[in-house]
Amino acid sequence: MVDLVLDAPRRREAGSGRADTALTAREQELLVGIPPAVEYVPHLSFAAKGTEARLFGRGAEGERVGKAALSGARLSRAEEEVLFLRYNYAKYRLSRLVERRPTPRSETKARAAVYWRRMQLRARAELTQANLALVTAMAQRAHVPHAEFGDLISEGNLALLRSIERFDVSRGFKFSTYACRAILKSFSRLARRLGRYRQRFPVEFDPDYEQGDHLSHRREADWSDALEDLREVLAGNLGQLTDLEQRVLWERFFDAEPNAKRTLAEVGRSVGFSTERVRQIQHQALRKVRVALAERGTSVQSALLKGRLRKRA
Repeated sequence: MVDLVLDAPRRREAGSGRADTALTAREQELLVGIPPAVEYVPHLSFAAKGTEARLFGRGAEGERVGKAALSGARLSRAEEEVLFLRYNYAKYRLSRLVERRPTPRSETKARAAVYWRRMQLRARAELTQANLALVTAMAQRAHVPHAEFGDLISEGNLALLRSIERFDVSRGFKFSTYACRAILKSFSRLARRLGRYRQRFPVEFDPDYEQGDHLSHRREADWSDALEDLREVLAGNLGQLTDLEQRVLWERFFDAEPNAKRTLAEVGRSVGFSTERVRQIQHQALRKVRVALAERGTSVQSALLKGRLRKRA
C-alpha cells in the first residue's frame, strides 16, 4: 500500500470559492491497491516529450487503439506495440510517484497516483481483451489428460497475464509467439500436476476438498519457466559459457532428483573446487545466461533475469 491516504473529507482553498472534495470510495480503493514497488518494462520513448499525449491524449493514437482492442477488433503489430507502451508507460509514471514517497494528505500526488493506476488497469484490460482468443485457441488444440476445458482456460489466462507483464516490445518480437509459448508451458505444468494428483489420489476429483493454492502454483510456474529457459541456453550454449561453467550449472540444477538440486559443496567436490569458488562460477555463469535470454527477447521481468534462480539456489 502506498502512503498517500487522505483523511480530510473536504476542505476549501483560502481565498477561493472552490471546495476540494476528498477521494471517492473507488479512488481510495485504487490507491490502497497500489503496490509499494511498481515494476515496468522500460522504453526509450518514456522520457521523451509528447509521449503522454500520444498514448493517453484525447483522440490520440493510444486512445484509438485502446478502444479498438476493447471492441475486439484485430490489431496490427504497430497497434499492439502502442498498447504495450500505454501499459508500461502508466506503470512507469506510477513507479515514479511511488519512489518519491509523497507525504500523507498530498492530494495532488494522490490523485495523480489514482489516475495512473486507473490507466494501468485499463491498459491491461485492453491487452487482455485483445489476446484472449489466443487462450481459447490453444486450449481447444491442447490434449491434457484428466483436464477440464475450464481448467485449461484458467491456466492459460494466468499465463497470458504473466506474459503481458514480462513482454518487451523493444525486442522486436511478436507478442502472440511469446504468449503462445507461455500458455503451452502452463498446460504442461497442469498436466504434470494432474498426473501427480492422480498417482496419489486415484479417485474422482471433489472440488469441496480443494483448497486455494494460487501462490504456490505461481511460484512453481516461475521456477519451472526459469529452469526451462536455463536448460535451453545450456543445451545450445547460447551464453558462450566455458566448459567449467556449463558443468557447474548442469550438476547444480539438473543432476539431482526432480524438484531437487545439489548443494554447492557437493558440486565443489565433484569439480574439485571449494564451495565459495563454485558459488562464484555459478554467479558468473548465470549472469551470462541472463544476457543470452535478454538477447533472445525474454523480458527483464522473467524469473531468471530477475535473479530468482540465483536466490533460490
